[in-house]
Amino acid sequence: MLAAGGGLAVAGSLAACGGGRQEADPSGAGEAEPAGGGTRVPLADVPVGGSRYVEDAEVVVAQPTEGEVVAYDATCPHQGCMVSTTGADGTLVCPCHGSAFALADGAVVQGPATEGLTTLTSTVDGADVVISG
Repeated sequence: MLAAGGGLAVAGSLAACGGGRQEADPSGAGEAEPAGGGTRVPLADVPVGGSRYVEDAEVVVAQPTEGEVVAYDATCPHQGCMVSTTGADGTLVCPCHGSAFALADGAVVQGPATEGLTTLTSTVDGADVVISG
């Protein structure tokens, strides 16, 4: 589901691990749970053409093009690993078995996954992206 103001996407790389263009934030700093539930991520922390993995919420937020944001459940539909990196080719990558997903819509680009990522509701609220779902 894409919300007004764009949608957030989850991105993965084709490599099993490696230097993606986004970083996990295990401390959870920069994210807060907004009133009414959900996850809040500063839009400035989501690179254009890349993504931001929010470990505590197990979601990935992406900005395929400037101003367009999408969010996905980071759980890989193949075997449940967390899709947590953006590959050099701009896909969202699962580090366990190399499945890759399109940044813009979460569709499978490379298996072994046969289903895309689950899209979450996301809205831009001022300087933040609010994710629910």
